[in-house]
Amino acid sequence: MSDAYVGKIAGELKLNPAGVAAAIALFKEDATIPFISRYRKEATGNLDEVALGKILERLDQLKELDARREAILKSLTERNLLTPELKVKIDAAEVLSKLEDIYLPFRPKRRTRATIAKEKGLEPLADQIYAQGSEDPAALAAPFLSEEKGVKTVEEALAGARDIIAERVSEDESARARLRQLFSVKGIFHSKVLTGKDAEGAKFKDYFDWKEPAAKAPSHRVLAMRRGESEGFLTMRIEVEAEEAIALLEPLFVKNAGACGRQVKEAVADSYSRLLSISMEGEARLETKKRADAEAIGVFARNLREILMSSPLGHKNILALDPGFRTGCKLVCLDSNGKLLHDDVIYPHNGDGAAASSAAKVKELAARFKTEVIAIGNGTAGRETEEFARALKLEGVIIVMVNESGASVYSASPVAREEFPDKDVTVRGSVSIGRRLMDPLAELVKIDPKSIGVGQYQHDVDQGGLKKSLDATVESCVNSVGVELNTASRELLSYVSGLNAALAKNIVEYRNANGAFPSRAALKKVPRLGPKAFEQAAGFLRLRGARNPLDESAVHPERYEIVEKMAADLGCEVKDLITDAALRAKIDISKYVSDGVGEPTLKDIIAELAKPGRDPRKQFEAFAFGEAQKIGDLKPGQKLPGIVTNVAAFGAFVDIGVHQDGLVHISELADRYVQDASTVVKVGQRVNVTVTDVDLARNRIALSLKSNPVVGPREARGSGQGPAVPAQARRPDNRPPRRPVEEKPVGSMAEALKSFMEKRRN
Repeated sequence: MSDAYVGKIAGELKLNPAGVAAAIALFKEDATIPFISRYRKEATGNLDEVALGKILERLDQLKELDARREAILKSLTERNLLTPELKVKIDAAEVLSKLEDIYLPFRPKRRTRATIAKEKGLEPLADQIYAQGSEDPAALAAPFLSEEKGVKTVEEALAGARDIIAERVSEDESARARLRQLFSVKGIFHSKVLTGKDAEGAKFKDYFDWKEPAAKAPSHRVLAMRRGESEGFLTMRIEVEAEEAIALLEPLFVKNAGACGRQVKEAVADSYSRLLSISMEGEARLETKKRADAEAIGVFARNLREILMSSPLGHKNILALDPGFRTGCKLVCLDSNGKLLHDDVIYPHNGDGAAASSAAKVKELAARFKTEVIAIGNGTAGRETEEFARALKLEGVIIVMVNESGASVYSASPVAREEFPDKDVTVRGSVSIGRRLMDPLAELVKIDPKSIGVGQYQHDVDQGGLKKSLDATVESCVNSVGVELNTASRELLSYVSGLNAALAKNIVEYRNANGAFPSRAALKKVPRLGPKAFEQAAGFLRLRGARNPLDESAVHPERYEIVEKMAADLGCEVKDLITDAALRAKIDISKYVSDGVGEPTLKDIIAELAKPGRDPRKQFEAFAFGEAQKIGDLKPGQKLPGIVTNVAAFGAFVDIGVHQDGLVHISELADRYVQDASTVVKVGQRVNVTVTDVDLARNRIALSLKSNPVVGPREARGSGQGPAVPAQARRPDNRPPRRPVEEKPVGSMAEALKSFMEKRRN
């Protein structure tokens, strides 16, 4: 690995070069981020998952840059265009845009106006005019007139020369750098409705004539405008003042005010309007899209982490209900390990007779299967089914509403069909609801993360980047919790560090054929699971009730010898170190420091001995919604308990038990100014909200977390908000921006101060 990578990454991220070098070396050996952060702390200087993720991301970017550099050098060499000076410039380019600017004049081109002019022999004329001497351009053009080449007049010759100069201007590195900066700082998003699309595109009405600085536009508004454009309702531009752009360019090319200078000036203006403005706008659109994607993907990843790390109920006998009115409630009974024992359908909402029969059936099944918990999906008829279940007054049975987002996706998936080939989708969905309550992480890994419903504009962002981020998030969560080797599904095992879908399948097949694994070491017998995979995976796998108590913990097998020496030095067994805090207190970790094993690892070992296999997730607590069951039951000013289901840049969605999530706009999240909603609330958090407005026509609920919220429609309260974003799925996906933006770009601070002082004097 190039030392230049190490130094550059360490400098940019302000990290220790030795730690960066060690991390890069481990990545080269296919070590995973969870493994490095947990078991190679001494090598990296205790770098955490966030820092390691940034190193890996930057490493991939630098590799991509170098790959492009090599491709360009190869192309130039093959066409005999590479000079020593050009190679130095290419080797020195540190960003992709700079590299592409250097290559642009040499890039194979389609036939342009400039190439046509060159074919007519007008390049020498362009050179003479560009020199900007005192000659008359018309006199310079006269020798280039040619019927044969299609240059019939002086003006045609001059126009061709200007085309050549215009293309040179558009390919100039300095010109492009200046304009790129201008578009970055002063570019303005301007969206307009297409003619005749007003009524049909009403969901985008707030963007029918909308302007705001591109540098400050939040992710959700950028993606909203782009969606309106892609669906054929809006046009969207990133604009700058043409006069300002041309004024930036002219000093680079126009040397004087003479006749030739005026020709160059005209070519510069033409280059901007015809070539550079389009090119720079395209780059600006791409950069703002990348930024919007990164923000949206970051929001999605944070929300996904929160929902995956939701509190697990644990091993309980569960009766799970997937609610429904006309088609009934699909019912399943699961044992404490999630095994399906029984499935049925009840009709508690189809009249008194059906309700009584359903009640009797639930009581009988609850007694037969020793039900400890009733799990009810929060979809249609969820609250009504909850009311039915509570009326049964089953002693010792708790009732929990479960977020069923994605359950229908799982029920129709190949994974579900393979697990329950003889059951229909309704049974599989009910099983998923019950298991999700037992262990959200273990069940949700079976579903495409995009189907869990905790993102914003997930279908509009870069899908490759989204998948990479979400997969990394799932991997991080799975490995931070740990996986029970003898009960884990193939899908859950596939996210364990060092494993993949094929190895996970082999593990499950070996387990089915040979019975439960007696130890971690027995993993080595699994076909195709080699030493490297074992090293990466073993520490994250748990075996409840194993003969060696360390197999239940996060202590890596490579460190068992150290723990055994600790026990021997104290004259006890390893199990005694786990059960006796007094014995652990006698351990002097400095005695066990060696090459590759320092204090960070030893402290982790001691902490793990205190709570072997500890689950970092919070303890489960039952939750109950308020009395309101449908949106029509809500009244402004009403206070209700709720659960945060999604956090976006503009606020948070909260389930208050009425089938439609309410929105707490970012301005209503706290009594103070909030810049980032994720700093106040998290997905899965339990909150108490106040209803501020109910819009029955649009099926929208406005909520507040303020201590003394103002009740009433946001518009009536003079919020000064800008455009809303069209609704997605079952939730409104956006609220207006915090304040309207002026039509023109904001000037410099000096200009603003001057204007202020003039007003003061007047």
